[in-house]
Amino acid sequence: MGHPKFARPKTQTPAHPWKAARIEEEHALKEQFGLKRVGGMREIWREKSALRRHRNQAMKLIGRVDSSEGHFAREKTDLVTAMVRKGLLAEGSSIDDVLQITVEHMLSRRLQSVVYYRGLAPSMRAARNMIVHGHISIGEQRMTVPGYKILRAEEDNLQYSATSPYLNDNHPFRVEMEQLRITRQSEDEEIEEVGGVRATTDNDEFVQQIKAEAEKAPTVEDTIPEGGDE
Repeated sequence: MGHPKFARPKTQTPAHPWKAARIEEEHALKEQFGLKRVGGMREIWREKSALRRHRNQAMKLIGRVDSSEGHFAREKTDLVTAMVRKGLLAEGSSIDDVLQITVEHMLSRRLQSVVYYRGLAPSMRAARNMIVHGHISIGEQRMTVPGYKILRAEEDNLQYSATSPYLNDNHPFRVEMEQLRITRQSEDEEIEEVGGVRATTDNDEFVQQIKAEAEKAPTVEDTIPEGGDE
C-alpha cells in the first residue's frame, strides 16, 4: 500500500531495458527536443506514461455502450475539452482523435519546445538553458521548469521575464537571433527554388532519356527473322 504521505511514482519504466529499436528512437527524440543529456530518457518515459493514461481513459469511454448520454457522455466531453485546452487536439475533435496523439505531440507541448517554436530561443538546448536561468515568464510568473505543460491559453502570454536582459530588443542576443532567423528563412526559400529547378531539370532529362531509348528500340520488322514468316 505504501505510506499515504508519499505518492507512488506515475512514470512507468520500459518493461525491457535493452531494446535497440526503442533506445534508438528515444535517443532521436532526446536530440530533437533538446532533453537532458543525462536523464533525458526519463523525461520521455514520463510523457509516454501520461500519453498511456490519456489513451486508456479514451478507450474505456469508447468501449462503453451507454456512453451517449449521462455521466459517461460528460466524461467524453471533459476529456476532449481537456486535450484541446492542453493543445494536444484541435477544436472540434472527437474522442477517437485522442488515440491519434503521439509522444511527439506530448513533447512539443512542453514549455521548452513552445519557447523554441515561438522564436524566443535559437535552439531547443538554448530554450532549456533560458528557462532554467529564469529568462522566460508566462505573464508575470517567471518559469524555471522546462517540462511544464503550457496550456493553449497561456501561449499568448509567453515572453521574456521582466528581469531578463533579453527583454531589450537591442540586446546583442536578440539582434543576432533575428539575423539568424532571416538567414535561415532566405536559405529555405533558396532551397525551395533550387529544388523546383532541379526537379524540372531531372524531369526533362528523364523525358529525353525515354525518347532516346524509344528511338533505339527495335521495331517489329527488325524482330522478324530472315525469310519472312515461312
